[in-house]
Amino acid sequence: MERKSKYLVLKDRLYTDSDEWVKIDGDIAVVGITDYAQKKLRDIIGVDLPKPDTRVKRGDPVAVVESVKAAADIYAPMDGIISEANERLLDSPELINKDPYGEGWIFKVKLTEKPEGLLEAEKYMEKIGE
Repeated sequence: MERKSKYLVLKDRLYTDSDEWVKIDGDIAVVGITDYAQKKLRDIIGVDLPKPDTRVKRGDPVAVVESVKAAADIYAPMDGIISEANERLLDSPELINKDPYGEGWIFKVKLTEKPEGLLEAEKYMEKIGE
């Protein structure tokens, strides 16, 4: 799988400079925060989710993840329309800590154009110093 590291970085995802991961499936992109980001935040206690059908531009803050330590904006990694938010996080925000690349996904975006400026796994690992 991935090389040994203190942070899990999956090769089937793309990454942003602001520590979101993106998994593109056709014209839908699933978005969450990276293992690196959730470990920096520590115990996640709340999430403000985006509303479906909201048009977003790359770089727009669209969600907030709250931890006992801080609150962090989650940014849209590309232009599109929010198609779904992970409502399970409202009752179980700790899913982001337990499974950031799986059940801890935050929202889905229907793409309106080809995403640009995303990092491959290797480049993201360099960015976080791995």
